[in-house]
Amino acid sequence: MHGIICRIHWFLYSLFQIHYSTYMSGHSHWAGIKHKKEATDQKRGKIFSKLLAAISAAAKTEPNPEFNPRLRTAVEKAREASVPAENIARAIKKASEAGVGLEELMFEAYGPGGIAILIEAISDKKNRTVQEIKLILSEHDGKWAESGSVRWAFEQKVGEGWVAKFPQEVGEENKPKLLALVEFLEEHDEVQNVYTNAK
Repeated sequence: MHGIICRIHWFLYSLFQIHYSTYMSGHSHWAGIKHKKEATDQKRGKIFSKLLAAISAAAKTEPNPEFNPRLRTAVEKAREASVPAENIARAIKKASEAGVGLEELMFEAYGPGGIAILIEAISDKKNRTVQEIKLILSEHDGKWAESGSVRWAFEQKVGEGWVAKFPQEVGEENKPKLLALVEFLEEHDEVQNVYTNAK
């Protein structure tokens, strides 16, 4: 009798373990999906913010996209990224509001191996942005450059942005460092574009 009871207890324990394991597996799977969705939503939110900042900056001179090619292009990019129409309208309106001091900035730098870098940003707090970009550069083998010391190595082309006049080879040991630096710069909330003269 005692043996039968023990076997029943063992059976119930095993059944509990199976159910618990299945539950935890499902819970872990859901937690993974939730985390991935949150990361995706955060990334989408950052992209939306950058696109809307570009719209506000472009709308400062002329709020009507029909008469402002640059604004029209910025709006089209936002629509392609599925930015809601009401957000686009708010961004255009924001450009004409008093007290909104969005400023278009161009930073120049050198990356690993002496690679020339141009960084376009839009910010309402220039000094803070400058300090944050300098910090990223210093932490990833980059160096801040004075205005004009790098820009001469690029030419601006319609639809392409800044294109290097003299593309430079990157040593194998510097490639991962340069990629990491560019990635960190592009992740910054106020950075719009990063250009290098790397081949």
